[in-house]
Amino acid sequence: MKIGVPKEIKNHEYRVGIVPNGVQELVKDGHQVIVEKNAGKSIGFEDEDYIEAGAKITNDAKYIFDNADMIVKVKEPQKAEYEMLRPNQILFTYLHLAPDPKQTKGLVDSECIAIAYETITDDNNKLPLLAPMSEVAGRMAIQAGMHSLEKAQGGLGVLLGGVRGVEAGKVVVIGGGFVGENSAEVALGVGADVTLLDRDEQRLKELSKKYPKLKTAISNKETISELIKEADLVVGAVLVAGSKAPKLITKEMLKTMQKGAVLVDVAIDQGGCFETSKPTTHENPTYTIGGVVHYCVANMPGGCAQTATLALTNVTLPFIINIANKGWEKALADDKHLLNGLNVANGNITYKAVADDLGYDFIKPSSLIQN
Repeated sequence: MKIGVPKEIKNHEYRVGIVPNGVQELVKDGHQVIVEKNAGKSIGFEDEDYIEAGAKITNDAKYIFDNADMIVKVKEPQKAEYEMLRPNQILFTYLHLAPDPKQTKGLVDSECIAIAYETITDDNNKLPLLAPMSEVAGRMAIQAGMHSLEKAQGGLGVLLGGVRGVEAGKVVVIGGGFVGENSAEVALGVGADVTLLDRDEQRLKELSKKYPKLKTAISNKETISELIKEADLVVGAVLVAGSKAPKLITKEMLKTMQKGAVLVDVAIDQGGCFETSKPTTHENPTYTIGGVVHYCVANMPGGCAQTATLALTNVTLPFIINIANKGWEKALADDKHLLNGLNVANGNITYKAVADDLGYDFIKPSSLIQN
């Protein structure tokens, strides 16, 4: 199989879909890998490293899309990219389709085979290809929030850890999954006063046992409304796999927050979990509404691109090899968890949450597999 790795073109996105040792594994299995020039240069992977691993380097992204059987990326394809996709070509990347009707239509119209990292499951019904980026984003959420709290950034001027004789800052984390736990761990580590909310009582018990200083509460509208009034930093860390994120802080609730408080919306890829959220970039990461600073960078892990790339490619490579060795139909037929990653195929929406959110007919992915 010919596998193409284009350079990411989203704003300040430095990650890369395959690193040189991944190329080496694919070439060893008899596959060809075409990598766009400088695709990994900004995070320390030179073209020479890819060539030594057995890849071919090209200056032309179109050449990759025209020749590759499978495109491996990190972020969802931009308009210029999905317009180059063709029928039966495999696209393997993060997609986050539910809040993105334009991209969804582009993929449907292309009749490609689009497999989303974020909806592949495992035996525990977890999301193993989302987990490493959730870990990175969760940790970065506190880092970004602390910076945004500085007075020069429009924040309250609060140091989360406090100092002797001055109270620590108050952090509210909504959601107890990978993002939420990592956010809470880092916030506790800097000495903040941290409360984590989740709807799962058992999960809250687990986290309370693991982090004795962590305060926990059942997540509901009333509790969120009360806690955000005194919060210096709120991290939105909720996820409904494949679906739009629920809006947990409304415009009205925002009015009760302190001027200069900070919201970090890690769910922005799925549409955001605050009513006032809108995607931002690493170039212009924040905006202010009602005096409250919003940090809503849609590719947050791209800010720590080297760490994020290594963490991501560790978990994606086995799936890439499997698809390359077997072809997409047999690979999906043999692995129900990989099958859950199929979002678009031959002009059909094959992930129910996406179909429901965007008004498409849902086609069972298994019905499109011939093997």
